[in-house]
Amino acid sequence: MLLYAVKRILMTFSVLLLVVIIVALLIHIVPGDAAKTLLGPRATPELIARVREAMDLDKPIHVQIGRFFMSLLRGSLGTDVFTGRSINSLIAGALPHTIALTFAGLGLAVIIGLPLGVFSATHPNSWLDRIISLFSISLVTIPSYVGGLLLLLIFAVELRIMPAMGIGEKGNLLSYLKHLILPATALAITWIGYISRLVRTSLLEVMNENYIRAARAGGLSERLIRYKYALKNALIPTVAVLGVGIGSLMGGAVFIEVIFTRPGMGMLIYTAIETRNYPVVRAGVLVVAFLFVIVNLLADLFYTYLDPRIQLDKVRG
Repeated sequence: MLLYAVKRILMTFSVLLLVVIIVALLIHIVPGDAAKTLLGPRATPELIARVREAMDLDKPIHVQIGRFFMSLLRGSLGTDVFTGRSINSLIAGALPHTIALTFAGLGLAVIIGLPLGVFSATHPNSWLDRIISLFSISLVTIPSYVGGLLLLLIFAVELRIMPAMGIGEKGNLLSYLKHLILPATALAITWIGYISRLVRTSLLEVMNENYIRAARAGGLSERLIRYKYALKNALIPTVAVLGVGIGSLMGGAVFIEVIFTRPGMGMLIYTAIETRNYPVVRAGVLVVAFLFVIVNLLADLFYTYLDPRIQLDKVRG
């Protein structure tokens, strides 16, 4: 298990290195000069040269990557060329809002999708199962940004019962949670349907296993069999998918934060891309990629714990 964790950590650093290289290449592939776009058409050549130097764009790609990694070793993600502020402070202010939105969306998806999947699996081919299946498939087809716009139009514009933008009053938890409801719901829509279908399929498959039949033959109650033995194993594929799903949710949060004007990582990266603020883009993408890889590692270790057979396969391997 320790050897496996070390391998995954090494893989994590490889992925992050690849992300930095790709982002460094993209800034040179994108048409136009980032410094000229940033400063506007009236900027003097001297000012453009200073900005290019501040963003390391006057240096070869390998030098840019090397200097950025040296900066990372010192614990610095760079400096915002607009304000001169440390990018660390910008991300420290934006990241908690994105994490809150991501896990609120994930929690909402699990809270709604899991019971729907379990109920559907325990009442197969019933009319309620068919309704839940149709509902789940419909949700899977709705992109988060479309759901966000619909929720915004219905509950904020038409009915005016929910706030439309921002994160609420500073220091007011109730206001923050109220502003979180619509974005989290928009982010969770697709995953509610996906989790519901995944849990239904997994649970139906597990309920046909030999050890479940043996438990029934032994006289155990159907409720105990379903929720103590079958559901635990049925959740293993769901946990594995949710690890990847958190990364997908963070990607969806980029659009959701723009739609609802939330000051999170999505809004930070979007604004930086719009203004060609390359250091902020690079640092923001790296942080999101790091979180994505770490969450995948934790999910992998967790479902390894849930299923001893996976641990045995790793030991044999």
